[in-house]
Amino acid sequence: LVFSTNMKFSCVLLTALFATSSAFAPSKSSFRTTSLNLEPSQDPVDKTLNGIDDGAEHDIFDPLSGAQPALIRNNNDEVWVPQRVRPRRNRKSAAIRNMVRENIVTPSNFIYPLFIHDEDFNQSIESMPGCERHSLPSMLAEVGDAYKYGVKSFVLFPKVPDELKTNLGVEAYNPEGIVHRAIRMIKEKYPESVVCTDVALDPYSDQGHDGVVENGKILNDVTINQLCKQAVSQARAGADIVAPSDMMDGRVGAIRDALDSEGFTDVSILAYTAKYASAYYGPFRDALDSHPGFGDKKTYQQDPANGREALVEAALDASEGADMLMVKPGMPYLDVIRRLKDNSDLPIAAYHVSGEYAMIKAACERGWLEEKDIVLETLTCFKRAGADIILTYYAKQAAMWMAEDGI
Repeated sequence: LVFSTNMKFSCVLLTALFATSSAFAPSKSSFRTTSLNLEPSQDPVDKTLNGIDDGAEHDIFDPLSGAQPALIRNNNDEVWVPQRVRPRRNRKSAAIRNMVRENIVTPSNFIYPLFIHDEDFNQSIESMPGCERHSLPSMLAEVGDAYKYGVKSFVLFPKVPDELKTNLGVEAYNPEGIVHRAIRMIKEKYPESVVCTDVALDPYSDQGHDGVVENGKILNDVTINQLCKQAVSQARAGADIVAPSDMMDGRVGAIRDALDSEGFTDVSILAYTAKYASAYYGPFRDALDSHPGFGDKKTYQQDPANGREALVEAALDASEGADMLMVKPGMPYLDVIRRLKDNSDLPIAAYHVSGEYAMIKAACERGWLEEKDIVLETLTCFKRAGADIILTYYAKQAAMWMAEDGI
């Protein structure tokens, strides 16, 4: 209850902050000028500290005096804390920090999500500044640009026209559909790239849900039948990895069997293992125009209050043939990433989702955070928590920053 209350308070606070008029928000320049920007002092410090408080008009505690002094003096008469273990020794220079760093993020850890649509222009996504729905030629150009910075893995998300959407989502396995054409384009020009596809019906559903709907209920097994068709069609188009994000029970095993029976034993499955019914997905649904047509997704996505349940899902997905396990969202669920890492030998992926991205963008646009610093720290946190793979809309930009820093 305390956790829930704190989360609600945090959401209210963030909403209030981001809704504040720009007249009251500091500009980026005014934010910077609040610091003194002084050069580090070059004046030597007398480490004996003798006489520094002489003449003071008030009582001053002396850490060196008394029967139980907090500090003593070393052989040079300097103040000294007699502590042998000093962790700061391993932080004293950039070279040593780099040498002992436990977790390093590189562009090869990234999967870059790309939104695509069947238009001859790009459409900016208002709730995700810097992201857009790409035309297929633009998508190919973006892949090539990211490639230059070492990002070679991509996942495709389509904006499907309303007239192609049905309850059964049959457009999902149209071999001439936008995703299938996009896969072929990428693999033809960049054969060494890794193309990952989303396996779920929500972009293709006139109900806005990940599965087939009957009387307000998402049909588990009927949905899996459609997902198998979708996954096989994507593999035929050249997908390297299929990623079922639907959260139907048993879909990983069925998809694995479907792929294997068609000879696609080398196509990997990245299972959305712990996909939570989260409020962080809003901007993504704006991008795909795939908000639920009714209700929510709580009957098939996980309850945000549950951590142990992710282990149940992980065990099932691994036993059914998943090659990698994903946690979604990312930052609010670092504990779940760690749980999976500690309990599975499979690679773990984290999805840095649209809501997390949008929050960083909003704060940085107002000058409240330094974008480069906060993004690279965030991505490192995923790695520290146990993620081997990071899906992030910052993939290309982060790789560019890493190149600037010589990583």
